[in-house]
Amino acid sequence: MTVSMNEAESRFEVPVGNETALLDYRWHNGHLALTHTFVPEAGRGKGIASALAKHALDYAKDQNLKVEVYCTYVAGYLKQHPEYQSLVVRSV
Repeated sequence: MTVSMNEAESRFEVPVGNETALLDYRWHNGHLALTHTFVPEAGRGKGIASALAKHALDYAKDQNLKVEVYCTYVAGYLKQHPEYQSLVVRSV
């Protein structure tokens, strides 16, 4: 599965048939704010949301960014993956 960063739309993406799974982000106080995850029904249960969260958090780590988490899916992902906690400055 290939996750790409679409800077023009401020989101990380995975194609799912004719639709797109996404993790929206915005910039807030120099931090990467992760705001919303959506996976089309055809892609649910296939690990796409996890791949989006991992990619976004790895991007933040590689770029030495801090993360603000407003997305409940990503907040849940972080509970399962404490190795990313040092990146988080705010979470829902």
